[in-house]
Amino acid sequence: MTKLATNAAITIDDDIRTQRRASKVQDEEATSRFAWVKHHRRQLAWGVLLLGVIVIVWFAIRGILDRPIQHAEISGKFAQVSRIQIEQVLEPYARKGFLSIDLDKVKISLEAIRWIDHVRVERAWPDGVRVFVTQQVAVARWGAINNGVSGLLNTRGELFLPNARDVRADLPQLDGPEGTEGEVAKLYLDTYPRLLTVGLTLSRVTLDERGAWSLQLRNGIEVRLGREDVAARLERFIRAASPVIATRTGDVAYVDMRYSNGFSIGWGKPTNASNSDRANENMGQSTGSPNV
Repeated sequence: MTKLATNAAITIDDDIRTQRRASKVQDEEATSRFAWVKHHRRQLAWGVLLLGVIVIVWFAIRGILDRPIQHAEISGKFAQVSRIQIEQVLEPYARKGFLSIDLDKVKISLEAIRWIDHVRVERAWPDGVRVFVTQQVAVARWGAINNGVSGLLNTRGELFLPNARDVRADLPQLDGPEGTEGEVAKLYLDTYPRLLTVGLTLSRVTLDERGAWSLQLRNGIEVRLGREDVAARLERFIRAASPVIATRTGDVAYVDMRYSNGFSIGWGKPTNASNSDRANENMGQSTGSPNV
């Protein structure tokens, strides 16, 4: 019993000594930190003072430079969008400061105007902004064939003005299922200049719900391209069929390119059958029904 009591007393003494050593180490660390602060207090004071001066100077300069916006320089070609519309959008930002104005918000607000394609906004020293406006360019009318949204397409084939009114009549008409605007516009933009080289003007491109393509020329002739080998059939029309119809545009109703090695012509007016047969024969027309 006495031995156990002795061991317990020894354990307690060890714990006490351990606690004292830990307390001593903590006191030494605190003393060391205090000594470092005491030794460097002058440098610390200068650092705090310098930081305060920098903050004060920054706010002073910002207060001087961040003067309210006084003017806006607007540039760009204006046809469908007026300067007044742009100025009205910019008016709420006139109360903002030169530095605090959010140029991204100004850009987003201006690009919400329907006929604006994109805008670049930058600060103009000392109290203004510069606005560079690029308008949308309508290249075609769009008609969705499955009760989708119609409107105007831009040069990227994007429907930028849905349900447009008072549309220029000379714009080509592009038709297709909703969501195919870019695809139809691409075929038009690729085909239009190629047809011009053979004296033909493209006025309409249609992609039906089955995926079949057809073109309509300004002279009223329809060119049926179908669903397969569209590029090859278009090339064959330009190379082989266009010379045949060039002198007979008033008589031709359509040209059907949906054949593997030729084409057929639909006459709009009664013509001599032998003339039709001869034209087909010259172009290597095969017999049978057209392909898809």
